[in-house]
Amino acid sequence: MSTYTYPKFTYRAPTDLMAGAPQRRPLVVIGAGPVGLAAAIDARLQGLEVLLFDEEDSVSFGSRAVCYAKRALEILDRLGVGDTIVDQGVSWNVGRTFLREEEVYRFNLVPDAGHKRPGMINLQQYHLEEALVRRAEALGVDLRWNHKVVGVAPLTDGARLSIETPDGAFDIDADWLIVADGARSNVRRQLGLDIEGHVFKDRFLIADVVMKADFPAERWFWFDPPFHPNQSVLLHKQSDNVWRIDFQLGWDSDPEEEKKPEKIIPRVKAMLGDTREFTLEWASIYTFQCRRMTHFRHGRLLFVGDAAHQVSPFGARGANSGFQDTDDLVWKLALVIKGLAPQALLDTYDADRTYAADENIRNSTRSTDFITPKSAVSKLFRNAALELARTQPFARKLVNSGRLSVPAILVRSALNTPDVDAFEGNMVPGAPLDDAPVRVAGQDGWLLDQLGNRFVLLAFADRAEQIDPLLRAQAQALAGAAIPVQVLLVTAHGGDVPGLSVLHDRDGQVAQRLGACPGSCYLVRPDQHVAARWHRFDEAAVRAAMARATAQTAAEPAALAVAA
Repeated sequence: MSTYTYPKFTYRAPTDLMAGAPQRRPLVVIGAGPVGLAAAIDARLQGLEVLLFDEEDSVSFGSRAVCYAKRALEILDRLGVGDTIVDQGVSWNVGRTFLREEEVYRFNLVPDAGHKRPGMINLQQYHLEEALVRRAEALGVDLRWNHKVVGVAPLTDGARLSIETPDGAFDIDADWLIVADGARSNVRRQLGLDIEGHVFKDRFLIADVVMKADFPAERWFWFDPPFHPNQSVLLHKQSDNVWRIDFQLGWDSDPEEEKKPEKIIPRVKAMLGDTREFTLEWASIYTFQCRRMTHFRHGRLLFVGDAAHQVSPFGARGANSGFQDTDDLVWKLALVIKGLAPQALLDTYDADRTYAADENIRNSTRSTDFITPKSAVSKLFRNAALELARTQPFARKLVNSGRLSVPAILVRSALNTPDVDAFEGNMVPGAPLDDAPVRVAGQDGWLLDQLGNRFVLLAFADRAEQIDPLLRAQAQALAGAAIPVQVLLVTAHGGDVPGLSVLHDRDGQVAQRLGACPGSCYLVRPDQHVAARWHRFDEAAVRAAMARATAQTAAEPAALAVAA
């Protein structure tokens, strides 16, 4: 039984790519998984032509990645597929951890109101990929299915790709190459690029089970449950009445034997503990590692997602961090391709996302060490923490069944302008901006939906008519720069200003979360991260912050001047 019909995408013979000497394209993406598709979609939103190669002609088989965090959903909103994913998926905020049958820890990913998206969505990866494919097609991404990249040769001004298809082989050149071909990246391996870290000696069974159950839409994790003693189990609800169950098996288990239905079904029956009917839809055995490449940029080759870094599945940091890679990369690459920023801007992709990868690896490793202790001392600590957590609140913070994905706060980014004013709250330079409800032209909306794909200056005023006259005079000049900066006025009491977009902070949550007061200004990057902030508008400060946020070297770079 299958709850999903796998699409078969149309193969096109590459006659247009094979004629004469190798053709050249400005941007090529390898890999039509979630991260490669996100990169291609983002590139089109930035006005870039993009060619995407994938060796298959359908989406991934099996549920695979299933948990998409709030920040990833906000990125998917910006890409134009957020509503589709949320409507199809299962929303959840609460996670519960059990020792045997007793709850010892509980968390809530979104404890306060006023956010468009939930803490997490569970959705099988094939649904996500199909939605991304349809969006890519609608935006004009040149998708080439059954095109296998068998070789990549770096060039001083790009890369040469060797492609195999059912109709023959050919070479093609790319000015820039985004490599998103997964954890077993053929490109990375062929070029001999390093990837270092830890491979954990444990195995887990994934079982996708179709059943009608009244379990709540929560994340449940068991240590040493009576139905699977001395091991751990994870349960997630997915769409289409499919439930994802992960059983820890141990390193000595036989992967081929454990994948057999006659081995899986008794485990599921023991877990359910009743006569509930279910059907096994898909199963797989996985091992995992926490490792990354030393650098994600190699000349004009840019590695993203699992091709660049890998983590254990506990914490849902894989696909979520991959989306954040492309979120950081593509706007920078677009400015470079358009000649509006130097290539040094792409070095900040490498620096900022390796920093984020280290944070993910650190958290993922800690979770994995707690779930699968590697020594008698580690196991003693783990078991003691779990026992204490039953009665002692302080010990519950020690329970680690997977610290779930959170966005990286890029406090060390070279693109940040350091604060000169004191602010309350967490929206420091380098942080992704918090969402909040607003009213736009009399309609309810969300702050983040007004941002993205461009630089924005959020300017705060009590009333629209109280806007700083200097800012009002400079708004048109900022919008007319080669790298435009759109001024959005955020007011506590609404109002209108001719020539400016006004956001009504209807509940005061925008100002509260940003620590803003009348006169405050926030410069926000195209990926919705804070670049700079002040309590008073200063044109020279904004232009200097823009220069810094785009890696410009001159004091008054041409890209920041008013466009002719």
